[in-house]
Amino acid sequence: MILAGGIGTRMWPETRTVPKTLLPVNGRPFAAWQLDWLAGAGITSIVYSIGYLGAEVRDFVGDGSRWGLSVDYVDEGQQLRGTAGALRLACDEGVLAEDFLILYGDSWLQVDPAAVLSAARERPEPALMTVFANDGRWDTSNVVFDGHRVERYAKGLAQRPAAMRWIDYGLAVMRRDLVVARVPPATVADLAPLHTALADEGLLAGLAVADRFYEIGSAEGRRELEQFLEKPPL
Repeated sequence: MILAGGIGTRMWPETRTVPKTLLPVNGRPFAAWQLDWLAGAGITSIVYSIGYLGAEVRDFVGDGSRWGLSVDYVDEGQQLRGTAGALRLACDEGVLAEDFLILYGDSWLQVDPAAVLSAARERPEPALMTVFANDGRWDTSNVVFDGHRVERYAKGLAQRPAAMRWIDYGLAVMRRDLVVARVPPATVADLAPLHTALADEGLLAGLAVADRFYEIGSAEGRRELEQFLEKPPL
């Protein structure tokens, strides 16, 4: 599930006419980089959650066959439902698998998504969050992680506990029945409060990722990613 419905105001004026997931990165729409990565990892089916300028995403990605993928869409239209509301819409429209990865349409991650899904399937918890030992470097750390489970997830704290040195990496796994149980239909809801509640209840598995994340939601973030992608492989 790729969440790509947002407006992307930090990247205006570009995103007035181009959806954030299609912003150029080293001369290619970002979605092309992301879909290459997913297909190369063995992912075979994707659901795009679209909203703002969603027709542009449909026109570019199509049915996914260029990447050897099967792509479906759920369209939030003008009334965006939030990240959790988008999952519920996909569930209600019958395109959500029994368990699934959740990825943001502006994130570049250095992890094997198929391995993350496999790891989640071995855990009893209904959801898994990948985490990175951030220590405040790339964004505000928001996770307390015990090496096995996310003990606490909180955003916007005035004072963070010393143990909150990890950050949500931007790739999660969730079971469909959890969405049905926790996200009301036809409502606006975000994933952050849901992840916070799951962590508090001991229901959020964690998986550490070794390499930093990148994002194109800001001009500086895109510059950093372009510089990284230009580096020759070791």
